[in-house]
Amino acid sequence: MKRTKLIVNIVKAFLLILALIFFVAPFIMVMYNSLKSTKEFLENPLALPTTLNFSNFVTAFDKMKFVNSFTNSLIITSISIVVITLFSSMTAYALVRKKWKINQVIFISMVASMIIPFQAIMIPLVKVYGGIGFFNSKESLIFMYLGFGASLAVFIYHGFIKSIPLELEEAAMIDGCTQLRTFFAVVWPLLKPTTMTIAILDILWIWNDFLLPSLVLQTPNERTLPLSTFYFFGTYTVDYGLLMAGLMMTILPVIFIYVFMQKHIIAGVMQGSIK
Repeated sequence: MKRTKLIVNIVKAFLLILALIFFVAPFIMVMYNSLKSTKEFLENPLALPTTLNFSNFVTAFDKMKFVNSFTNSLIITSISIVVITLFSSMTAYALVRKKWKINQVIFISMVASMIIPFQAIMIPLVKVYGGIGFFNSKESLIFMYLGFGASLAVFIYHGFIKSIPLELEEAAMIDGCTQLRTFFAVVWPLLKPTTMTIAILDILWIWNDFLLPSLVLQTPNERTLPLSTFYFFGTYTVDYGLLMAGLMMTILPVIFIYVFMQKHIIAGVMQGSIK
């Protein structure tokens, strides 16, 4: 039995190592290709660089207007996360606690909307909002992220809020709290693990999103980091060395955020499974 268990553990460890290599390999390839010239990249993308060429990062930093693009990405992502988590949690709370007949219709409609791909509404979105001059601003993009991200957030919050004992809120109301104050004083702190999970998932989505910002943000000064990497695509050529360096500078901030906040993701998932 012990020998069988040992063999099973070795096989599991081997499969996990293979999975780790499979997921980490693309990032490693981008990392060492960012240190190559375009000529070296075209000769053999899989080969290690012969020399460590950090000048790609300096040139990419300048051409991407990194500071401006990073600031745009940071503002859009931060405000979008705050807006999505705040409004979605309040919406889910109202759908759970209010016994209105229309609540079930609203909730089912929001859940059903998650199956509609963005590409299916992309052209109508551009036509309608472009026609009223609603494009080319951070506010417009944040508003759209709220619309596209609220459904999933409401769905997650809805299931968690149902597990919160109603007696906690009744006790707060007996002490004189309004329903709004009860939400922020009693319910909102209990939603922290769920909020952190939603926030991290949305950070990964919004920070790395290319398609929606490419439709909404039309002037160079408004571009986010993923859009700035498009500077390295010419009409007939691609500067792969600078492109890889730009991609590295784009994805590193969100990787650091994920590494430092991964315990909140695990806590949120575990608590959600227990609930």
